[in-house]
Amino acid sequence: MEAIVNAKNLRISTKHSVEVCSFIRNKNTEKAKDLLKKVIEMKLAVPYKRYLRDLPHKRGGIASGRYPIKTCREILKIIESGEANARNKGLSSNLIIVHISAHKGPKQLHYGRKLRRKMKNTHIKLILKEKW
Repeated sequence: MEAIVNAKNLRISTKHSVEVCSFIRNKNTEKAKDLLKKVIEMKLAVPYKRYLRDLPHKRGGIASGRYPIKTCREILKIIESGEANARNKGLSSNLIIVHISAHKGPKQLHYGRKLRRKMKNTHIKLILKEKW
């Protein structure tokens, strides 16, 4: 049994969400939520491993990283939604993030005078399974 969440057209950066997804993959949902809350409070930086060009080093033993607050808020909502889906299916509260991935969404035009610019959209897929 597994709980699946498909979040479409989120107004967040795809590059930031790829790094945050790799940061919390294969972790318990409680630990992942705790880590994301620490990033939102700017007490813990997300280590960037793929999109790290021109990024400085951070304290705490990681090489380079950032504090993607908006992305962490959205992914925190997705994890809570996945836990609610698991409760509806009758799964226990001991869940592991087996799969989380971020993909580019469609580019939409801005409304109004900024018409020539395009907005970033991201799709995120989350799969939670019970820890046995």
